[in-house]
Amino acid sequence: MTDEYPAPPRIAIAHHSGYGHTAVLAEAVAAGARDIDAAADVIAVDRITDDDWDTLDSADAIIFGSPTYMGDVSAAFKIFAEATSSRCVLGTWRDKVAAGFSNSGGMAGDKLHTLMSLAVLASQHHMHWVNLGLVAGWNSTTSSKDDLNRLAFFLGAGAQTDTDLPPEGVHGSDIATCRHLGRRVATVTTQLAAGRLSCTPLRTTER
Repeated sequence: MTDEYPAPPRIAIAHHSGYGHTAVLAEAVAAGARDIDAAADVIAVDRITDDDWDTLDSADAIIFGSPTYMGDVSAAFKIFAEATSSRCVLGTWRDKVAAGFSNSGGMAGDKLHTLMSLAVLASQHHMHWVNLGLVAGWNSTTSSKDDLNRLAFFLGAGAQTDTDLPPEGVHGSDIATCRHLGRRVATVTTQLAAGRLSCTPLRTTER
């Protein structure tokens, strides 16, 4: 055992936003992480730089975000995902924490498929996926569209924005839900780091 405490986690939010809605959610995720003193960097993957790649490689957790276009991640996010293949082979992101969020014009919009794509990407990198950790909101006569997780997603955070609204039109509940996701990921990342400090790795004996 050790009396050391882990440093505040470093969280990177790697996202693509076609019309600005997903960018609003990415900033909410970052704000949630900062709520518990984590460092949070928001990276637009369609404008990624060498410094951004370094930020991703050194982060303790990466939260992926993409709008849902035609039932999956956007083409720009897919280009980014494919560009990570060498890191997958090298294990650069192995054992980092991961999570995801998505926005679409429809209430459902097949966002679950997008979240599954993000989870598979994280799994191929051998990352630890964190779910949303919220019960379903807005599912009874006594509940409200302002509830957290109003769209009842569990694998990650799901948001809906009317296609003719500007970024300022992103629903407040969806912003709050993404902020919750940022706090949750930062908390789990801190817990994982503390566990690593307190545990002695198992040793295997060659035979």
